[in-house]
Amino acid sequence: MSAKQILRVILLVGTPISLYFVPWQLLFAWLAPVPDTVEEEVANAMRHDFDGIIVYVDQAGKEPEYYAGGWHNREKKVPARPDALFKIASIGKLYDAVLIAKLVAAQRLSLDNTLADHFPELAGRIEHSAQITIAMLVQHRSGIPNFTDTPGFWINPPGSSEEALALVLDLPADFVPGEAYAYSNTNYLLLSLLIERVLGYGKFQYMEEEIFRPLGLKNTYASIHEVEMAELMSGYYVGVQEDIKTTDYGSMIASAGDVGAFLRALNDGSLMTEEEQEIYSSIYVYEHTGLIPGYQSFARYYKDIDAVVIQFVNTTNFDGYTWGFSEITFNRIGKILRKRQDI
Repeated sequence: MSAKQILRVILLVGTPISLYFVPWQLLFAWLAPVPDTVEEEVANAMRHDFDGIIVYVDQAGKEPEYYAGGWHNREKKVPARPDALFKIASIGKLYDAVLIAKLVAAQRLSLDNTLADHFPELAGRIEHSAQITIAMLVQHRSGIPNFTDTPGFWINPPGSSEEALALVLDLPADFVPGEAYAYSNTNYLLLSLLIERVLGYGKFQYMEEEIFRPLGLKNTYASIHEVEMAELMSGYYVGVQEDIKTTDYGSMIASAGDVGAFLRALNDGSLMTEEEQEIYSSIYVYEHTGLIPGYQSFARYYKDIDAVVIQFVNTTNFDGYTWGFSEITFNRIGKILRKRQDI
């Protein structure tokens, strides 16, 4: 049975035994004493059956700190590297929201414009398209179904944005626009297409101009097709022996250091003008997580201690217990930094 076939069985069936035992394991991990150093916590995290972990800490007044444990590539026994590239998944939405804020400030786009205004060809294919505003897309209040929830998406991902969008065309809305919240990757797929339609050229060229170059980010990429695959940390799904990093789910690729530098600039106001920052604050958040098969990521700015923390873990599973352990580890690192600040 191939890796893809095994992954399909796991995604469809799951593992009931893990569902029974994992809550207790998570509770024990949560209750365990918090160590004094991030290095100790990263070492402890490997007890949770992670294949590999990367942590980046940028606390004001200190040099950035890098930590890694486990494997960059399990099969070849290559140790985890703090500078490795990683699939950052939905953390990429922060970058997209920045571009939207910049286009609005430049009066090239209005948050009150509707989906039908910019995509008249979708008026009969996406319900309520004449009522869905750009702001609703950014804030996940559009009611458009999530294409990654459609049957078979994770087994045979579409090869283009157009193919991904086609998965939800003509489906009924999840709710009337503006009346509820539901996280939907379709919103940001449409925003990406919108950015390119407004610009007349590629979104990542604009991202290079407005984000990567000003911040000096040299390890952030549009997709796996732009990187040396040996630099990309391997991704593993519990129950699948093979490395699944070559599967393309459309994720941006970046190092923890690059994501950390971006997140600090996003939060300290150095990335945008005052007007752009005000627009951004009105439409989106300042931290994010990301999850796709083989890759989970956390990016947070702690305002009270002026610290950025990025965490990458290259192991996922159907039941979500690896996510639970990752979240516990991430939150414990925050506690360590606060305790360190008080000393």
